[in-house]
Amino acid sequence: MRNRFVFLVLMVCCLQLLLNAQSPSAQTLDSLSKEISKISNALQNLEKIKISGYIQAQYQWADTLGSRSFNGGDFPKTSAQRFMVRRGYFKLAYSGLNASYVLQFNVNEKGFSVRDAYFNLKEPWLKSFMLTGGIFYRPFGCELTYPTNQRETPELARVTQTLFPGERDLGAAVTFQAPRESALHPLKIDAGLFAGNGTSAETDDKLDFIGRIGWEDVISKGKLIYSGGFSFYNGSIYQSKKQVYQMESVNEIPLFTQVLTDTIPGNYQKRQYLGFDASIAWEHLLGKTRLRFDYMTGIQPGADTSSMSPTEKIGAPIYNRDFQGIVIYFIHNFPGSIHSFVIKYDSYDPNKGVSGDQIGLASIVGKTTNATDLSYTTWGFGYFADINKNLRLTAYYDLVRNEKSKYLSKYSGDVKDNIFTLRVQYKF
Repeated sequence: MRNRFVFLVLMVCCLQLLLNAQSPSAQTLDSLSKEISKISNALQNLEKIKISGYIQAQYQWADTLGSRSFNGGDFPKTSAQRFMVRRGYFKLAYSGLNASYVLQFNVNEKGFSVRDAYFNLKEPWLKSFMLTGGIFYRPFGCELTYPTNQRETPELARVTQTLFPGERDLGAAVTFQAPRESALHPLKIDAGLFAGNGTSAETDDKLDFIGRIGWEDVISKGKLIYSGGFSFYNGSIYQSKKQVYQMESVNEIPLFTQVLTDTIPGNYQKRQYLGFDASIAWEHLLGKTRLRFDYMTGIQPGADTSSMSPTEKIGAPIYNRDFQGIVIYFIHNFPGSIHSFVIKYDSYDPNKGVSGDQIGLASIVGKTTNATDLSYTTWGFGYFADINKNLRLTAYYDLVRNEKSKYLSKYSGDVKDNIFTLRVQYKF
């Protein structure tokens, strides 16, 4: 009762002071109104800026010392375990009228790098077209463009990393997608021109075309989401040397034979990929299940010792290989639970023209194939728990199997290069 009485007395005193105070002038009220307007405008501008990021700290254990791996890179020659900050991203995003801008950095024990630096310009009339320019994700397939901090496995598949090192590229693209109220909204078309060197600067006089046509729709009152798309990559690799090789059967032995043309340094070799992707996610009594699928095939110009897409000029003879890759995800989340598990299968055959004991088979004619032409399959088994909207814990095991050939001593059996990853991801 005493506290209530004191509070009542204070209120009466305040009211009395307000009543006795001198009424403010019109000029004072106008100045106050202008100051409030300035503060309001400043707050509205600040609301257009969003700061976010995440860190992925992890421990890894490999089967053998110095294991070669697509799961965070090769291990040091004298180590089979390591701690690392796989990604430490800091992102700035600005959203304005019909435009946005994104700048994202990566900071870890290896140094500092720019991951994204691009703008989006949306046309205000049809509200269906958008222009993107800078460093951003290549619009190819499903896995490549899936957000890194939402990915259920530690890394992209071997085939995706081989064809698209660094995930992003430098270029410009146009996107068509009708507004949500339109019947054409599920249709999305991307088409762009890129340097073709990852995030490196342009090194030749050619640009690579990347395009995708996709469809994504929601049915059953949002409990079923499905999508699918076709992707096309049409590019080239600068030819520094005169020698260019392609696969040919000589006396029933698949070999690299030199292309007998007038090719000279300064020409280009075709780099062409076709892709098909599909995904489905549905909610049911046992939880939520997602399936994602990518298939890629085409022509990949590379070096004798690597089929990786170059980020700079190849200063050696070029070897053209017909490749094929498959990536399948199965993810299940238990109902009302933070617990999920994932099974992933990916295969990469860098050279469909040769297999098994044909690899490394010597001949007096042509160039012998080698370990670069071996195919790989990887089974991944993982568990992850979304503790809250910021924190995710992941445990994942990569079971890697390589193609075998009796003519390659190191690969006459399966190389022990399986990897276990324990990761903590925190985002804000």
